[in-house]
Amino acid sequence: MNKQEEVKFTQSGFLKIDGKKRVSIRFERGSDIAEGMLPPGKITKNHGFSDKEVAGLEVYLEMNCDEIYKKAKEIGKFTNLL
Repeated sequence: MNKQEEVKFTQSGFLKIDGKKRVSIRFERGSDIAEGMLPPGKITKNHGFSDKEVAGLEVYLEMNCDEIYKKAKEIGKFTNLL
């Protein structure tokens, strides 16, 4: 990845899709965007990231899924307050 540009990661709280709990994720770097879901931890939309970078993003999701799920649960608490 281009070391001079920061990759920004954002995520949703838990979403119910096809009867299953999922978390929507997004990586941004300038005009480059990659989006996916947990589970399964795969990038489903990509514009600007190389195949090697996408593979790295998927490894990141796999290695950090517990923390991502924890944050998704916290996000759900805040949205339920609104």
